[in-house]
Amino acid sequence: MIRLCLTQGIEVWFIPPGEPWRNGVVEKFNDHWRQKLLGRIRMKAIEDLHRESVAFEQRHNSRYRYSKLGGKTPTGALAASAGKLRFPASLSPPRHPLPKPQSGRYHLIRFIRSDGLLDVFGEKFRTPPEAAYEYIQATIDVPRQRLQIRLDGTLIDEHKYGLR
Repeated sequence: MIRLCLTQGIEVWFIPPGEPWRNGVVEKFNDHWRQKLLGRIRMKAIEDLHRESVAFEQRHNSRYRYSKLGGKTPTGALAASAGKLRFPASLSPPRHPLPKPQSGRYHLIRFIRSDGLLDVFGEKFRTPPEAAYEYIQATIDVPRQRLQIRLDGTLIDEHKYGLR
């Protein structure tokens, strides 16, 4: 997934494992989808689910306001950001395996325990003592092949990070 996103120019953010409340907008949407679509509309085929889900998404994105979006709807927040929706050039899935990316960054938010270890998808990195019992931001800078560790926005450590 990381390779796919980086090839599309997307910087991925990973929330701490087991903390879905940190992704409140997505969780709120999932609740709305379950209650207002699955709980109310009877569907008999996958085509029904696809059609109704697209219609629900359009209604939701133009009507529901979120405090995390400054009281805007998702459609309003997108318009205010001047961002553009981009779609893949082809409907065919990319070839597997994807090549190693040459550009981009991805980020992880992690809580550091007393052992001072940062787990980046199974690879362990020692962090400075001030990171213990704190949430840190780990950023993998792909072109530089570096792992940067920030605490409250301040760079506190850096490690070599070779992509697999």
